[in-house]
Amino acid sequence: MESLGLIEVSSVTGALDALDVMCKTANVSFVTWERKLGGRLVTIIVRGSVSAVTEAVDAAMARGLVRPCAHAVIANPHEETERIVEISASRLKKG
Repeated sequence: MESLGLIEVSSVTGALDALDVMCKTANVSFVTWERKLGGRLVTIIVRGSVSAVTEAVDAAMARGLVRPCAHAVIANPHEETERIVEISASRLKKG
């Protein structure tokens, strides 16, 4: 079963560090990121199996440079959730 993992931190540097921790910890892949408030609030989204995503999010929570202000693991995301993530990811492909 595929799942999504989300980590929201308060800086671009913290977000990149969290992504690095997540990818080195478990078999997850980067999907997209969203920056708000001029990059002061950044959400990183990864994809993988439920167990891998859970392990990755837990590792970022414990070992990340910046303590995340929010996090989530969404197992078997609804098609509308997937659609929103794909819209975000498509913006990366354009730039």
